[in-house]
Amino acid sequence: MLGLGRFGHFALGCLAALLAAGGPAHAQAAKAVPPFVFTGIPDQDESRLVERFGKVAAYLEAKLGVPVRYIPVKSYPAAVTAFTNGQVQLAWFGGFTGVQARKAVPGSQAIAQGAEDAAFKTYLIANAATGLKPGKDFPKDSAGKTFTFGARSSTSGRLMPEYFIRQAFPGQSPEQVFSRVGFSGDHSRTIQLVQSGAFAVGAVDYSVWDLDSKAGKVDPKAVSVIWESPTFPDYQWTVRGDVDRTYGAGFTERLRAALTGITDPAILEPFGRSKFIPVTNAAYEPLVEVGRSTGLLD
Repeated sequence: MLGLGRFGHFALGCLAALLAAGGPAHAQAAKAVPPFVFTGIPDQDESRLVERFGKVAAYLEAKLGVPVRYIPVKSYPAAVTAFTNGQVQLAWFGGFTGVQARKAVPGSQAIAQGAEDAAFKTYLIANAATGLKPGKDFPKDSAGKTFTFGARSSTSGRLMPEYFIRQAFPGQSPEQVFSRVGFSGDHSRTIQLVQSGAFAVGAVDYSVWDLDSKAGKVDPKAVSVIWESPTFPDYQWTVRGDVDRTYGAGFTERLRAALTGITDPAILEPFGRSKFIPVTNAAYEPLVEVGRSTGLLD
């Protein structure tokens, strides 16, 4: 066996020193985690969404100790797709989009909802020119008028209103009840379309109606609420089932605790929520049944 000689011992010594120096760096790299990315359905004015989710990102990053990023999406289906393909790990979904996302990604969980989301409701709103008046029963005299839903997969703007329409007019679809049916894309847009007279009647998330009213975007002389629906479960935070594997054991529960621990009004008010509370997938089973009964869920 050949001896190392002076040069060999020197080289080995340098190599050992380099490995020792690089050790902590390698360990640090091994511990590095990818950013935790989330999104939310674009259910209202884009500027409000940026304000709302930007504050959530900063809050979660401080609480969870990992980089947190919010990415906007253009539509409700795009939010479900981003969740399904792993582009985001967490999403603020409507009730029905949450059902769709969890169906597409087995193991994902609804972990928190707004306190108001356990008993959510839809408002039917009407342009003043229709002469429609508020009442306790579904306004059947809205039949024959133009009608707009919100987004096609919105819970309070499509799924539940369609269910209530079919209950009020057995055997008829919305297209058979109304002279023209549209889809605005989001609740703020629904309000503006009915207020302008582009549509006579519309279905809107009651919390967005309240937020837009407070913001001075609703003209009470031009548009008003004519019916308030029975309650149903709606929005929630849903997380993928693989996050503990990526971010460490117990991450899902830490995330749930962080969301339900939000007390800052500056974060809660843009959501129109008083607080977030724990929830499970089981709370949304009624929407699965409604989705199947209306043909909107396979």
